[in-house]
Amino acid sequence: MRNIYFDNAATTPVRKEVLEYILPYFSEYYGNASSVYNIARIGKKAIEDARKKVADAFNADVSEIYFTAGGSEADNWAIKGVAEALSVKGRHIITTNIEHHAVLHTCEYLEKKGFEVTYLPVDEYGLVSPEDVEKAIREDTILISIMFANNEIGTIMPVKEIGEIARKRGIYFHTDAVQAAGHVKIDVKEMNIDLMSISGHKLGAPKGVGALFVKKGVKIEAFIHGGAQERRKRAGTENIPGIAGLGKAIELAVAEMDEEAERLTGLRDKLIKGILESIPFSRLNGHPEKRLPGNCNVSFEFIEGESMLLFLDMKGIYASSGSACTSGSLDPSHVLLAIGLPHEKAHGSLRISLGRDNTEEEVDMLINELPPIVERLRAMSPLYEEFTAKNS
Repeated sequence: MRNIYFDNAATTPVRKEVLEYILPYFSEYYGNASSVYNIARIGKKAIEDARKKVADAFNADVSEIYFTAGGSEADNWAIKGVAEALSVKGRHIITTNIEHHAVLHTCEYLEKKGFEVTYLPVDEYGLVSPEDVEKAIREDTILISIMFANNEIGTIMPVKEIGEIARKRGIYFHTDAVQAAGHVKIDVKEMNIDLMSISGHKLGAPKGVGALFVKKGVKIEAFIHGGAQERRKRAGTENIPGIAGLGKAIELAVAEMDEEAERLTGLRDKLIKGILESIPFSRLNGHPEKRLPGNCNVSFEFIEGESMLLFLDMKGIYASSGSACTSGSLDPSHVLLAIGLPHEKAHGSLRISLGRDNTEEEVDMLINELPPIVERLRAMSPLYEEFTAKNS
């Protein structure tokens, strides 16, 4: 049975070019980068080469890139680090109610430490209003943290406008760009970004590596103590293969970005049109245009998303019903609730996230396979039976 992978927002396979590039750092150049001999110096050079590749991808300076163990760590460090550094100046943070839980749970943690957090609402498409951001600013506001693009519904936020507001008011602006990095153009200078989180495994690098951009002059406390690595901000022996892989992956992604975004947008739009036209009582979640090239999130009334996933799995098709970080939860998506979906519709969601290996043939197959699955599940649904009885 052929396997079709449509969950690239959860993770991506390591690209062959990346794997070939990093293999020597596992077995040949395995030295600790903090040591002085040759195999260690080669590893150290690989780290600095990767740092430059990441910096170049976002128009940042090399000294502004810090490597982490992933996007969640980068989010934690950005928010906690700024909060600790500026706690004397103020203790108010602004974010939205549809952030990744790495941001939301970090903010909740800080609330227990005496900080105040404003969770801004979003509209029906998942967009936060820049005007709402500006209205929420107080004298003691020290940080605005708003994601670049939502991990579930794919909506791209007005990052540049928010960055301009933050810069004008003298407030740090952090954006979680885990889903956007390598897929859409990001210029940290043009967009007035002070801190930005990215993750390697979302763009063809290994799991367990990410980066945090910290603009020169931003006050931030060290995240891990115990060594001089990452300019004494993030101690610990460097993950040389992972870091080298992140650098190679982002270099490839940026080189291919325009062409790949155009291709994925075409497949995405075909998929959305095919699903909405063939399955009644379905709706697209997220902005129809201001969305990531590969994201399609659709809700179906009268059925459960998890049941759809099981039936698709039996067909060798892999998708998700929301964020991989909350896949074990029985609660409906906080993102779908925030854009106004009632619980029963939020439960019936399907996230299809396309990647560089997906083809038009695979999209056609999903468009053909999904309607009978939904029809079969609705035939077992007492809610659908009640609805059809009332409307017959």
